[in-house]
Amino acid sequence: MQINLPSAIDDCIHRLLSAGYSAYAVGGCVRDSLLGNTPCDWDVCTCAKPDEVTQVFKGMKIIETGIAHGTVTLLTGGMAAEITTMRRDGEYLDHRRPSGVEFTASLHEDLSRRDFTVNAIAYNGIDGLCDPFGGKQDLARGLLR
Repeated sequence: MQINLPSAIDDCIHRLLSAGYSAYAVGGCVRDSLLGNTPCDWDVCTCAKPDEVTQVFKGMKIIETGIAHGTVTLLTGGMAAEITTMRRDGEYLDHRRPSGVEFTASLHEDLSRRDFTVNAIAYNGIDGLCDPFGGKQDLARGLLR
């Protein structure tokens, strides 16, 4: 399966990969692409930590969106790419938000913390689609779980 990523997002992923980090388009943008819709925003997950992401894109416009949660926003090619370090959640003491996050290099761990299977899908042009929880099948069935 191939998803046509915007060139700015494809370049973002390839820069991270070339620097030795894993990187994938992830979540709603992958879901929307599989549905044949044009995503309104693009998220990228990576094993690179925010300071490493900033180094990879040195000289480009970076906004520190949510450093504590591992997120920076790269403005490139007329687009905003939210780049977030893969993470696992701490305990949900209030049943709504994790008490903290811990960065991880595991795509599977990052995908396992997402709200629905249809949002727990990642893609890059090298590894293709990563869908460990059957989100693509759930999309085809019109099922949210």
